Amino acid sequence: MEMNQDNMQRKPVRLIAAACNNSGIGKDGKVPWNLPCEFQYFMSTITRVSRPGKMNMMVWGKQCWFSHPKTSFPMANMMHVVLSTKLDTVPDHAHFLCQDFESAVRLAAQPPLAGLIDTVWVVGGTRVYKDALKHPWCDLVYLTHVMADFDCDVFFPEFDRGLFKLQERFPDVPSGIQEENGIKYKCQVFKREMSDAV
Repeated sequence: MEMNQDNMQRKPVRLIAAACNNSGIGKDGKVPWNLPCEFQYFMSTITRVSRPGKMNMMVWGKQCWFSHPKTSFPMANMMHVVLSTKLDTVPDHAHFLCQDFESAVRLAAQPPLAGLIDTVWVVGGTRVYKDALKHPWCDLVYLTHVMADFDCDVFFPEFDRGLFKLQERFPDVPSGIQEENGIKYKCQVFKREMSDAV
């Protein structure tokens, strides 16, 4: 479906996730590892805004939303959109309910929210990540590689590493291999080559 550009304000669409060696991101609705510093990096990345008073929009699949610990709400500088074709009321702590990813992006890009929203952050699950990767406004993938094997039942989707290029250095992203609780990990950013973007 083509985006109607009338009074649309293009927003950067960015994915963020941590995945282990087999691209696993979760098991039984939980993250299988405990990396507090990596989680702090995640939080500081998604809540950073260009100036005071701005907000980011976080897009969640329904299962991802309901498996997330409610103790982490509210989040600074953040509005939450839950995607579902089944729910008919906005879940507690969320701000909006949309049927699909395209609707969530339109919500961020059109009045009254267009002037408020800086970035659309996508936090899963797999289907939402897939939809976001195909979106023409998707420019960055923040993907922490957890350098270990874990049993997972949810996975980060494959994406084109020719289109999204791994960055050697990126602002506000730790460089090199980190280690916590005996688990090594690398914070990586893949940037879309924008020449073909609309």
